[in-house]
Amino acid sequence: MKDLKKWLSAMRLRTLPLSISGIIVAACLAKYNGVFDYIIFVLAVLTTLSYQILSNLANDYGDGVKGTDNDQRIGPARALQSGAITKEEMFNAIKINVLISIALTVSLIFFSFKSEHLLLAFTFFILASLSIYAAIKYTVGNNAYGYKGKGDVFVFVFFGLVSVLGSYVLFAKQIDYIAILPAIAIGLLSTAVLNLNNMRDIVSDVTANKITLAVKLGAVKAKKYHYFLVITAIVLSVLFGVLYYKSPFNLIYFIAYIPLLLHLKTVKSVTNPKDFDPELKKLALTTVLLSLLIGIGQLL
Repeated sequence: MKDLKKWLSAMRLRTLPLSISGIIVAACLAKYNGVFDYIIFVLAVLTTLSYQILSNLANDYGDGVKGTDNDQRIGPARALQSGAITKEEMFNAIKINVLISIALTVSLIFFSFKSEHLLLAFTFFILASLSIYAAIKYTVGNNAYGYKGKGDVFVFVFFGLVSVLGSYVLFAKQIDYIAILPAIAIGLLSTAVLNLNNMRDIVSDVTANKITLAVKLGAVKAKKYHYFLVITAIVLSVLFGVLYYKSPFNLIYFIAYIPLLLHLKTVKSVTNPKDFDPELKKLALTTVLLSLLIGIGQLL
């Protein structure tokens, strides 16, 4: 039981719901357009979760090896940092997770495209390879992009555009304009979650020479950047509601704006970086809520 707890902790379960936000929207839109498939949905969720767990394990390993996770860090203690998991155990877990991710990816692509859409299948193999590479290289290696202020771009692309548009293509075998605005909005909110995490860790990241975008911007500008991400996501989702309006039920996702606006109010008042930590879970779960309600709104 003790071993299970330490590995569940290393997998960072609280980050997993956010990773499937894009799939939720894509699945609902696919259902609305009559192209939904339960097998594809389940495999897409499992594949995405495997990518996120891989990213979390690799992040723990990369930051642990580099010494970025140290006593100055505000968030929960990491597995390598605390000594709960050794470097060798974590590296082996990463290798096993890569194999699991590959197996799930092959299954997903096979059930989605079979032999009828070879070009799309090849394209998704490339996207899957890039996803696995991005999951590992965020903190691992000498050229980790998370240490060069590029993490925000990768999160926006993979959690937003690839997650929503890519998942929709798995169902429909084509891109639909209706999925574009939700993809951008979810990408922006996912990026805001990363930025919030980086704002929390500015002091320890500077000490460890981890140059995130928040470190580059500084505390004041990083907050303004955070407002931009969240407010732009709200505006684009409102635009989505206006463009595809059919009934008041479509706009049920406006409910999610309440916790988002309360979140911005809290962020504005924060003076101690430690106080950003509780907001991480709130923002991530609100993004999931927004995704779910956007999808449900289209089905009502």
